[in-house]
Amino acid sequence: MEIEAVQSSYARWAPVYDRTFGVVTTAGRRRAVGFMNGLEGRVLEVGVGTGLSLQHYKSELQVTGIDFSHDMLAKARKRVTELNLSQVAALRQMDARMLDFPDNSFDTVAAMHVLSVVPEPERVMSEIARVLKPGGRVVITNHFVRKEGVLAFIERISAPFANVLGWHSDFELETVLKEPSLEIEDIQPLPPFGMMTFLVLRKKA
Repeated sequence: MEIEAVQSSYARWAPVYDRTFGVVTTAGRRRAVGFMNGLEGRVLEVGVGTGLSLQHYKSELQVTGIDFSHDMLAKARKRVTELNLSQVAALRQMDARMLDFPDNSFDTVAAMHVLSVVPEPERVMSEIARVLKPGGRVVITNHFVRKEGVLAFIERISAPFANVLGWHSDFELETVLKEPSLEIEDIQPLPPFGMMTFLVLRKKA
């Protein structure tokens, strides 16, 4: 998916995102933020979108959110102001393929329902690993393509429409497991119907 397609797609989705995809991805966000609330330190949320997760982080965390979409970030900033979310340290417009942070900057990096949206997800994962401290965790929630069955067929035939839909329906788990410095710590199916996956990766010390 081209970066221009991501920008235009999410400009269209921004006004209705919370009531559509936001509802579908609620379980994943709750699971991910619940896990991160058991940790400490600085959190980077890649693809913060409209900021649906921000109010659920515990106040002791320092959360930085990035997104490529100006329209999504505008809604996230409004949410932070209206709810006075002190745990949010910054919201920045940024391309996840070129993170503007030094190496080893964050204790945890979250990528919730974003890796099947971004161009060059392998490059994004490399950048995530770079800015993560050794021993830190990457917390991922995402849809990954099924290998068989009716839903697998639908996901495959939907793949050519990625630029219109705003995500890759045929996104494979292996795509996010190629970064050699990251190893699987936990993986679980999420509702509804196991369509989403909760994945925790840990950076080797």
